[in-house]
Formats: sequence, structure tokens, C-alpha cells
Amino acid sequence: MIAGVTYYLSQHPSIVAFRWSHTQSWGSTWSFLVTSIAFYLIVSVMTHLFLCLLVRRGKPVSLGPIPALHSLMMSVVSAIIFAGILLSTAAEIKETRWFWRRTKTPFQWLLCFPLGTRPSGRVFFWSYIFYLSRFLHMFRTIFSIFKTRKLTFFHLFNNSILTIMSFIWLEFSQSFQVLAILFTTLVYSAVYGYRFWTAIGLRSACFPFVLNCQIVLLSCNLVCHIGVLTLHFMKGGCNGIGAWVLNSVLNGVILLLFLKFYVQSRRKKFGRNGEIGKDKDL
Repeated sequence: MIAGVTYYLSQHPSIVAFRWSHTQSWGSTWSFLVTSIAFYLIVSVMTHLFLCLLVRRGKPVSLGPIPALHSLMMSVVSAIIFAGILLSTAAEIKETRWFWRRTKTPFQWLLCFPLGTRPSGRVFFWSYIFYLSRFLHMFRTIFSIFKTRKLTFFHLFNNSILTIMSFIWLEFSQSFQVLAILFTTLVYSAVYGYRFWTAIGLRSACFPFVLNCQIVLLSCNLVCHIGVLTLHFMKGGCNGIGAWVLNSVLNGVILLLFLKFYVQSRRKKFGRNGEIGKDKDL
């Protein structure tokens, strides 16, 4: 069974032979990226306005089991991507270590791809699947609009920027993306699993689980970004460093928005009842 799982997640011919191509990979063009994000923003805004016109303000609209099923699906998808890129990374390091072992350790390779790295092979296959999964995450915004009757800038900006960054990882073979996907899918599998758990009526955690997971993820990303910058100057350069700079700036903006969002949510909850309540839906 383990051999079968390993084969289908890291050794299958379609995974090994994968190549990011504007002509062969669905959704791989800049025009598709811009159009899809614009469509996401328009649908989100129109849904919010539609509900404001037809439903009494502040009244949540139930979608039945759909949000719970979406959370279960995203938890499973995230877990599969995590397992796939973990196994693929191990196989990739084993097969290509002869090329870079004199200048890098495996952990350094995870942070800093050698110059000239092309977006092909196992690791980039799962990076592509992760990019496609970002479009499934966007449904969370629609569910939030129906549930809370609010449309926040943080929701729209966060989902749009993360989709753009996952596209840039592939387009420029950016360093650090392997660890970023591992951290993100591990956290998402836990967060969406927790959301499914609470959506079906089971007991929630006694602390803000989702917010804490988000803080852990942002902290890990920050530490890794520092590692990439250090290796770039000490090891002769990392592939896709220009894209990494843009990625770092966008991550910094997300971090600042998240901190602002977090502080405001804590103030509101303390001001309302003097205690920290449940997780804010991110």
C-alpha cells in the first residue's frame, strides 16, 4: 500500500514528466490569471450587493451542508498536496543531489534553488496543483459573505495575492516555494479539518485555533524568507530571486493587514464582553 501511494504521488509518469508550459498547462497564462482574479472580485462584490438588496441587513443566509463539505474537501486536498510534495521532494533530492551537494545541504536546496532551475518535474507538478487549489479556496469568501453578511478587503486581497504568488512560483521557478507549500498545506489541512469538525456540530477549541494557525504559518514564512536572503548572498545566488523579492513584499503587506485585522478583532471582542471569543473567519 505504501509503495502504491508513493508511486501515485511521486513516481507516476505524468508527475515525473511534468513541465510548466503556457501551451500545455491549464491556467498557465498571465491573461488567465488576471481574468480569473477579476472574475473572483466581481462575483464577490456582486454577491454582497445582491444580498444587501434582497435580504435584511445582518441576517445570515444558510447554505446548508455546502460549507462543511467544502471544508472537508479542502482538508483532504491540502493533505494530498502535502504528502505529494513531501514524497516528491525526497525523490528529487535523492536523484539530483549529485549536482548541488558540494555547495548546498538538502535543507538549503529547499530554501534556495540552484541558478538555472526550470519549472519541471515532481516538485513543480505539486506546485501546479497547489496553484489550481487556490481557486477552490476562493469559494470560502462567498461562504463568508452568506454567513456574516460582510465583505472584507482582507479576504479579497489575501486570496488574490496568494493566487498571484503561487503563479509566480511556477513562472519564475522561485526558490523557497517547496517549504512554503509544505507549511501552507499542513496548516490548511488542520484548519479546514477543524472547520468541518465545528460545522457538523462538534465541540470547538477553547482557544482561537484558526488565528493561531495563521500566526504560526506567517511566522514560519518570515523565518524562511530570512533564510533565502542569507543563502542568496552566501551561496552565489538563488533562482528566481526577483520573483522572491516581489513575493516578500506581498507577504509583508499580508502580514501587516493580518496584524491590523487581528488587533481590531481582539479590541472588538474585549470591548463587547471582556473576553476573547471564537475565531474570526479568515
